[in-house]
Formats: sequence, structure tokens, C-alpha cells
Amino acid sequence: MLKYTAKRLLESLFTVILIVTIVFVLMRMLPSDLYFTEEQMMKLSPEQKTEQLQAAGLLDPMPTQLLRFYGHLLHFDFGDSRRIQTGVPVIKVIASKFTVSMRIGLISLAVSLVIGVLLGVIQARNKDKIPDHIGTVYTIFVNSVPPLVSYSLVLVFGARVLSLPSLYSTRNVGKSSILPIVCLALASIAHYALWTRRYMVDESTKDYIRLARVKGMTSSEIMFKHVLKNAFVPLAQYIPASLLLTIGGSMLVERFFSVPGMGTLMIDAINRYDTNVVQACVFIYSGLGILGIFLGDVLMMILDPRIKLAGGGSTR
Repeated sequence: MLKYTAKRLLESLFTVILIVTIVFVLMRMLPSDLYFTEEQMMKLSPEQKTEQLQAAGLLDPMPTQLLRFYGHLLHFDFGDSRRIQTGVPVIKVIASKFTVSMRIGLISLAVSLVIGVLLGVIQARNKDKIPDHIGTVYTIFVNSVPPLVSYSLVLVFGARVLSLPSLYSTRNVGKSSILPIVCLALASIAHYALWTRRYMVDESTKDYIRLARVKGMTSSEIMFKHVLKNAFVPLAQYIPASLLLTIGGSMLVERFFSVPGMGTLMIDAINRYDTNVVQACVFIYSGLGILGIFLGDVLMMILDPRIKLAGGGSTR
């Protein structure tokens, strides 16, 4: 376990560094004029622009810029925002946005996990019956229809039928968060329902289930004491990743409902060429995703000690 953990942490660290390095280099390959606002482009002379670029270190050789970036990264120092909130440390800019995304993300994850697993259980218990067909139609619909279409349907129904706010508002956080939470949970509900049903159907055909029936256990006891318990083990692998990524926010959902979270911040930073904010957001997103995958593997092993992680000649 310790050997596996150390190995995976090193691999994860290398992956995150590789991702942020690629983004850093690509951002530096963009035209230097993007560093300046339209007003600055009109007022500053070529010599003044060069002086500002030199002061910012943007004219230094790429290896020098990378080494300086790695040094700041060790202290989680991403510099100051250049466009979003000029002169404000990037960490402070992200902190307020992260809180919004975390609240909406945690609620949507809880909703999707409860509803998705429950829907999967209902489908498995009613295999090839009407409830199973309804759940299958929902899963196919969510996975096949473009997200913007399903979000639009939720928006129209929520705003016109339920009279819910169509845009996020800091004055009415509770009600204005409902539609973003629903949209953020749609795909996850389908995912958890699909895999819960699949794993439960697979488990229900195994020999130990037949033995349980011979011993006189009821269908409900078999379903919840054995089938669901064992089916939840592989499903649990995706929970940490879902948790961390939803905390990071969804760019599309947040943009669609004007939620001032991480997703909206990332898009604004790219559009306004705020390189420091972009690099920080990429670092957070990639770190959360890789950490989620790692924690998913560990959670699987905790739930089922029979699962062996890499190392010592054993396999996962």
C-alpha cells in the first residue's frame, strides 16, 4: 500500500507539472500584444511596451521563465491578476470563486449520487420492466443530447413552470442555485444509474446469490445485503473524482447560468488573456482530477480488501 501510494503520488505530481508546463509554454507563445489592453496599445510607444514586457520577465529565455515559474509554484504563488482583478493576488481571486463552485458542486454530487444509485437499484430490481425502460430512456437521452439542449429544457421548465430564477443571484442564492445544481447533476445521475444497474445485474447472476436464495433469504435481503454492497465497490472508484471535479465547477453550467464560480473565471481569464489566472486554474483542475483518480483507487481497496493495488507482483 505504501509503495503504491508513493509511486502514484510521484506519477500524479509529474503529470500535473507536465500539464501546467505545456499550458505555460503555449500561453507564452501567444503574441505579446495580448499582454496589453486596447487602451494601453493606443497610448504606449513600442519602447514602453518592450520595457513593460522586460519588467514582467516575458522577454527572458523560455528556460529562465520556466525555472522562475517552478520556483513560485513551490510556494503556490501564481502572481497577481493582470485583467480580472488587476493587482490582486491570484489566490485571492480564486478563493471567492472556489467557494461558490464548491457549494454547488457538493450539493449536485449528493443529489446525483442518491438519485442515481436509487434509480439504478430500481432498474436492477425491475430488469426489462417499465421502470427499467424509463431509466434506460433517461440515460440514453442525457448521454446523446448536447448538454446545451438539456440545459435549455431545464431552464424553460424551471423558469416558466416552477418560476425559478433563470440566472444565479447573490441576493437569492438558495433559489437561484437550484437550476445550476439540477443541470450539473443530470449527467452524473445517468452515470451512477447506468453503472449501478449494470453491476447489480452482473452480481445477481453469480453463484453466491443462488446460494443465498437456497438458504431462504428474501429478494430484498439479497439485493441490499449482498448485491448492492458488492456492486458499490467498483462504483465507488468514481466518487472522489466526481467530488473533486464538481467542486472545481463546470464551465458550461456556470457560464450558462452566470454563476460566478471557477468555471466562469477560467473562461474569462482565457478571453482576457490573464495568464496567471489561467495557469492557476489549470493547476487546480488538473490537480483535482488526478487526485480524484488516485483516491478512487484507494477507496476501492478500503471497501474491498481483496483488491490488490500495484506492487509486489500483484495486480489491480
